[in-house]
Amino acid sequence: MVLPIIAYGDPILRKVASDIDEQYPHLEELIANMFDTMYDSNGVGLAAPQIGKDIRLFVVDCSPFAEDEDYEDEKEKIENFKKVFINPKKIETFGDEWKFSEGCLSIPGIHEEVSRPESITLEYYDENWNKKTETFSDIRARVIQHEYDHLEGKLFIDYISNFKKKLISNKLKNISKGNISVHYKMKFPS
Repeated sequence: MVLPIIAYGDPILRKVASDIDEQYPHLEELIANMFDTMYDSNGVGLAAPQIGKDIRLFVVDCSPFAEDEDYEDEKEKIENFKKVFINPKKIETFGDEWKFSEGCLSIPGIHEEVSRPESITLEYYDENWNKKTETFSDIRARVIQHEYDHLEGKLFIDYISNFKKKLISNKLKNISKGNISVHYKMKFPS
């Protein structure tokens, strides 16, 4: 089922999310709905706060990047990279920082260059509650760091300069008021 995506301005996007346990109600259905919602909105990642749940859960599918010639060397790793991250904890980020134009389903129509480290190591549970510690690099690390930030109450626009924030301030106000047009379901702050 496709769920509405929470728009910029809703306080849940600034809240630090809470861990869950294996008894979390309807978790399998929630994960399926998150993937449906992400695909419906042409996203590559979606965090639970973006659908109104303040829990530590996000999903990613980097396969759309597999066709990008910039990722030719990682194509095989990227095209099959579909994962669920439950209760993730960042162990470390490392490597050279690189810039990439990021966007966010909760902040439609805005894309800005964001610098992030090239690799991240996370401890997390998968959808079967298997505990894992893994290191991710390239565009996969980028998407994971973006979604992880949602669980910490951070947004990609927090990484841009004050000057750029001023330039997009009217767009952000319009998003929070629902004065935008998007091709997917959104829920705007009341």
